[in-house]
Amino acid sequence: MKNIVEFLSKKNYIFKKLYKIDIKKLDSRKKINIYEGIDIKSNYVAIFKIDQKSRFVTKNSKEIVLLLEKMIKIQEHNYKKKILLISSPLCSKAKKYLEELKWKIYENRI
Repeated sequence: MKNIVEFLSKKNYIFKKLYKIDIKKLDSRKKINIYEGIDIKSNYVAIFKIDQKSRFVTKNSKEIVLLLEKMIKIQEHNYKKKILLISSPLCSKAKKYLEELKWKIYENRI
């Protein structure tokens, strides 16, 4: 989690609090790390960190949007900012789809 905080602080995201969300609460078996943060302006931020070797395609992007919707229902609040940290190659259609939904996408090797 320290690596994520350091990386996002370079992108001007500074958090008062940052929690890891248990993926089992969302009824998912995906290998993904999900974090919920509160930034210094008291906005809720959802952070999805995906480490996979295969290409991230549109199907994957639709799955994380569904996970976010489940997370909104369970946590009972909406997220002002949504961030995707991804280490695999990203399909251009998937990137366009997420950017239309106002996701920030950072390709990194954390």
